[in-house]
Amino acid sequence: MYAEFYGLKELPFALTPDPRYIYFTPSHTEVMANLHYGIESGKGLIVVTGEVGTGKTTMLRWVMQRLDRTVLVAYIFNPRLSVPEFYQHLATLFDIQNWETKSDLLIELGKVLEARHSRGLRTVLIVDEAHGLSPDVLEEIRLLCNFESDTAKQLQIVLTGQPELRTVLNNPDLRQLKQRVALRCDVKALPNVEETAQYIASRLRVAGAERVSIFSPGAVDYIFRCSEGIPRNINNLCDNALLNGFASGASVISRAIVEEVAETFDVLPRTQNVEERESPARIFQAAGRAELWAAGNGHGDAHGNGNGRSDDALSAEFSSTTSRLEPDIVVNEYPRRNESPTTIEELGAAFSRSGLGGGNNGQSL
Repeated sequence: MYAEFYGLKELPFALTPDPRYIYFTPSHTEVMANLHYGIESGKGLIVVTGEVGTGKTTMLRWVMQRLDRTVLVAYIFNPRLSVPEFYQHLATLFDIQNWETKSDLLIELGKVLEARHSRGLRTVLIVDEAHGLSPDVLEEIRLLCNFESDTAKQLQIVLTGQPELRTVLNNPDLRQLKQRVALRCDVKALPNVEETAQYIASRLRVAGAERVSIFSPGAVDYIFRCSEGIPRNINNLCDNALLNGFASGASVISRAIVEEVAETFDVLPRTQNVEERESPARIFQAAGRAELWAAGNGHGDAHGNGNGRSDDALSAEFSSTTSRLEPDIVVNEYPRRNESPTTIEELGAAFSRSGLGGGNNGQSL
């Protein structure tokens, strides 16, 4: 609807995992390197985690499109499978037909893996949304790791899922599976406004935009704050902001347009609710604070005897340390609004009057 208005050949912020629109952050690059190394080196089990909407599926599809045709890939995107359904799905993906029981399937699968491995070919099983796998299916996946030669795994397995996958793998009943994880990596959200701006510009360029400055800097900043750097949230905000901008005839998407979209979708940026109040009031008078400080630092005994130092010296020492010590001797009380601030001179005088100074030859008053 808005594509022609903004000079686009297609919609740039669709929520589908189109590999053409992948944007390589340092995090994505690291994950790609781990996947390439793990599959090429026959590491066996690789785990990739990431928050919802960070682009895990898009990244997997990008990888699958670029794997050599000699690499056989089985991709499972729905983890809600029982053990029999899992093996049936696996047999279909690997084109294994002559089997009736689980034992038959494993024998035929072993033949396929051995034949491919002997020719230097890679076989990969990718399970997306793996945090949703049942413990029984995860245990079967562990057993599939046993297809191996003396030097390498014959089946490379990639498990991708939300951060909950780490919790699943920490289940004591799955400790054997956890021990078999050869590589772990994490897909992170965009870290800052600059990366968000580059992400938006990248998708606009892929969509054929004649200009990539469609979103104002203020709009991009607000998009980052609302989305928390998660690409799927960014896409949703941008797509609807372009639609609203088209409806209002705005050639540039302003912050106000994004704010309206964010409020509609209930994705306003998080704010810290801090109650505005005055600073905590002191619970001691000036003389009391000075006495407490002196007693705590060995300048007086229980009877109020001083250490023989001059009032000026002690006042100077107190003034240099009061900012460090005062947080330990204040509490959150209602402030006294009519109390005037205490000056250094007043503190020195109060300290002298307390009898803890050296002006009275160490004698109490």
